[in-house]
Amino acid sequence: MRPFTRWLLVSGLLTCMVSSFCPLARLCHAAEVKRPNIIFLLTDDQRWDTLGCMGNPIVQTPNVDRLAAQGVVFDHCFVTTSICMTNRACIFTGQYAARHGVWDFRTNLTPEQLAQTYPGLLKRAGYYVGFIGKWGVGQPPKDLFDYNRGWPGQNRYYEKVKGEDPFTYLTPGPDQDRLVARQRDRVHLTTHMGDQAIEFLDGAPAGRPFCLAFSFKAPHCQDGQPAFRQFPYDANLHGLYQDATIPEATLSDPAFFNALPEFLRTSENRRRWELRFATPEMYQHSIKSYYRLISGIDRVVGRIVAKLEEKGVADNTVILYTGDNGFYLGERGFAGKWYPHEVSMRVPLVVYDPRLPAARRGSRRAEAVLSIDLAPTMLEMAGVAVPGVMQGRSLTPLLERESSDWRAEFFYEHLFKHRGIPCSEGVRGAQYKYIRYVESEPLCEELYDLKNDPDEAHNLAGDPARTETLQWMREKWSTWRERVK
Repeated sequence: MRPFTRWLLVSGLLTCMVSSFCPLARLCHAAEVKRPNIIFLLTDDQRWDTLGCMGNPIVQTPNVDRLAAQGVVFDHCFVTTSICMTNRACIFTGQYAARHGVWDFRTNLTPEQLAQTYPGLLKRAGYYVGFIGKWGVGQPPKDLFDYNRGWPGQNRYYEKVKGEDPFTYLTPGPDQDRLVARQRDRVHLTTHMGDQAIEFLDGAPAGRPFCLAFSFKAPHCQDGQPAFRQFPYDANLHGLYQDATIPEATLSDPAFFNALPEFLRTSENRRRWELRFATPEMYQHSIKSYYRLISGIDRVVGRIVAKLEEKGVADNTVILYTGDNGFYLGERGFAGKWYPHEVSMRVPLVVYDPRLPAARRGSRRAEAVLSIDLAPTMLEMAGVAVPGVMQGRSLTPLLERESSDWRAEFFYEHLFKHRGIPCSEGVRGAQYKYIRYVESEPLCEELYDLKNDPDEAHNLAGDPARTETLQWMREKWSTWRERVK
């Protein structure tokens, strides 16, 4: 039995004994076990290596880095599907998409499913539950949250004022400094959401545990914008990274793109690459704008931590920080996400738990952890039973101990229907990864040796020497796709 669970059980038994023999039974019953507050921070389209604590030498994220230095960093966190709405449903339910069934932007979780999500279960357990930002799974439910500032769709970083395009300042040109100065008075969406987080924390009832799910839009692009306006950052961050030079993306040599099958060379990933990275000037501008959005997130994280300290609840508040999927930043001549390559499916995960012993803080874990593990983790932290329908595993053993029996592989699925995004599935193991474009004709497969080729530069699926390994991974894929239902 895990230490926190054991502590709750023992506390409950002692309360029962006291209620039988102590004349102060009612007071003893009223003394509730102090459960942790939980803040879950979810970014949008932030890949794993875009934080200082994840080794990025350019992006500035001091507040998240501080949480990482005092918490636990998971160096290999993955999503089981790399698209926002479906993976958000995975996070809420702790389930693979094959089980929860959300594969488009219109499908809502049913009332029965919502009741079995981590916010639904925490609310039933007495938590004051709030949601801010991009809901992502159809329409935000009306009655699930005590504090609800969720919105459907993608929203906008700036609202138009009298028909003015708020993103003109992003386009390089002689008037840029004037346009930036004019924008500094406008409130960026990330800042506005930070204000809502402060409002939630100020309004949380004293003596009652709270859970805030904060779902950023950043650093997602602004859909529908032309080149140089894809990532509308806060104008107050315009000076950041001006003098930096962003290195070329791994596998950005045109030879990698030209080696792809035609259905990938003409995919939505390539169309978005043309909007963001088609020239060196576009590449530098887009990455810097993307980084500025991340730095804007980091400032909100700093505000939240400062408010927790001001309210005197910081020492009992767990903060989890992760992304909803990875992101191609020019690799293979791509932008966007969707496929099971590492840059598309790997995300950051920082867990800051001030209750952990000093020896566990500032540690890093190498195990493969998944987005479906987050709901079971938060429930176990709160002392709430994890429903059997959840397929993820609580991360508390990895937080508490140096070693633990853990998964060696997992399944990836992406069955969203879009004419420019081929469906794909796969299996990622400790050494080999198998990718299958399930509707391709003829069948298109990829096989990578991750230990010897971590960038996935060499597809071994056509190598006669790897025929046995390829067949072995095909069999794993066949078994896994039934197992996750």
